Amino acid sequence: MTDRFHALLAERGREPLRPAHGYTFRYLASHPHATTVDLAAHLGVTKQATSKAVAELEDWGYVERRPHTTDKRAQVLALTTRGREYLELADELWTTVEGQLADVIGTERLAALDRDLRTYIAAVHADQEVSFRPVW
Repeated sequence: MTDRFHALLAERGREPLRPAHGYTFRYLASHPHATTVDLAAHLGVTKQATSKAVAELEDWGYVERRPHTTDKRAQVLALTTRGREYLELADELWTTVEGQLADVIGTERLAALDRDLRTYIAAVHADQEVSFRPVW
């Protein structure tokens, strides 16, 4: 499914985003006041690695840095309009890929698979925030 998703992105001539970028998009979409330190903790990587990924996304116009309202040393990270549009495209393409899977296994099996995976994730990661959308 991931390969099909990437193929659909490539058909649209999009930048070669990696899974870490997807995790970044999802996190920033749901955490409007996130800093690089927050994002690094979420990704489980160093602040330096996070800064590099953010700089790359910033160069592509997907992320911007804004002044922090209370900490003059920090900056808040935010998706730009282009970044939010990319996230919407990712959701649209994933829906297409899920539809292709449903065509193969049937909608009832797909729904059962979704329920089973959500049950498993809830049991294993009960104490963590989990995204159920792909991160490409």
